[in-house]
This record gives sequence, C-alpha cells and structure tokens, in this order.
Amino acid sequence: MGTFSIWHWLIVLAVVLLLFGGRGKISSILGDVGKGIKSFKKGISEEEAQNKEDATANANAKVTEDKDKATSS
Repeated sequence: MGTFSIWHWLIVLAVVLLLFGGRGKISSILGDVGKGIKSFKKGISEEEAQNKEDATANANAKVTEDKDKATSS
C-alpha cells in the first residue's frame, strides 16, 4: 500500500498534462462551462416567462368566457 500502482501514475500524468499541457486549455474549458451555465439559465428564464404568459392568457380567456356566459343568461 506504500506505492502507487500504474493506474495511479497514469491518472496523475493525465491531470498534469491537462493542467500544463498547453496554453489556455484550462481557461477555455472553464469558459465553455461558463457559457453552458449562462445558456442554461437563459433557457430556464425564457421558459418561465413563457409559462407566465400562457397562464395570463388562459386567465384572460376564462374571464372573457365567464363574462359572455353572464351576459347571455
């Protein structure tokens, strides 16, 4: 248990290559993650706005329908 196996060293080597293997790789990866999060939040807020619009339209249609029923009685 005192030494690492080959798999441990391969994982460490992969992490080191990822971190130091090239200029700007980490920042570009994190930039892509940030863009994905922004896009996700924008999609969620647009969906919520659409749901609110639909609910308002349905409520207005129901009020109009109720008024029409009341005037025709």
